[in-house]
Amino acid sequence: MASASPITRAETVTNQLLAALPPADLERLLPMLETVRVAVGDVLYEPRDPVRAIYFPHDSLISLLGVAEGRMTLEVGLVGREGMLGATVALGHEVAQVRAVVQRAGTASRMDSASFRAEFAGNPALQRVLYRYTDTLLAQAIQIAVCSRFHVLEARLARSLLVTRDRLQSDKFHLTHEFLAHALGVRRVGVTKAASALQQQGLIIYSRGNIEILDIEGLAAASCQCYEIVKTAGEAARSTAFV
Repeated sequence: MASASPITRAETVTNQLLAALPPADLERLLPMLETVRVAVGDVLYEPRDPVRAIYFPHDSLISLLGVAEGRMTLEVGLVGREGMLGATVALGHEVAQVRAVVQRAGTASRMDSASFRAEFAGNPALQRVLYRYTDTLLAQAIQIAVCSRFHVLEARLARSLLVTRDRLQSDKFHLTHEFLAHALGVRRVGVTKAASALQQQGLIIYSRGNIEILDIEGLAAASCQCYEIVKTAGEAARSTAFV
């Protein structure tokens, strides 16, 4: 369970959405935010559950999973310090549409959903930033759907590892076979084969969930074009919203 404490201005700047707000708007938000620590595997949302809080990750990473028949899953998005969890609250959605699972432990700024809706309604700067970010999330979900239907698992795994690297700003991170299987919507044996293929090409080292990317350009070449499409969409959104 997440533990909470008051948030400081220094902590907010690690989240790019909060850091993009004008100083006066950020000052108004600070009393409504608290720092929470989340652990790997924590489930922050389940589909159709009421959304009672929204999260702005600092150094944590949250996987958004579409769920079918209560057990089959597919990752449709990834939220790190560049974004927020619960953005659809601003659009009037009061229940979660995905399962949100912590992929990397760390901290996040948490805010009550009702307070966020009230602030969003009268804050043009927050509206501008969030509208651009929700566009990015939608583009990400669409491209992942296309990728999952038409591209081979090895390329999809390469894309997933590159996106994770970008969110964490690190070539080393921990992802278990089980988590990747849930994210990619495949069996664990499929993840094992795909990871072995990438490792044999000298692109990654993968042992007991510990991943190190050895060749970023090579891994990008092994990935499908979906990685570049999602990356470009995110960069475009940030360049227009974070001004």
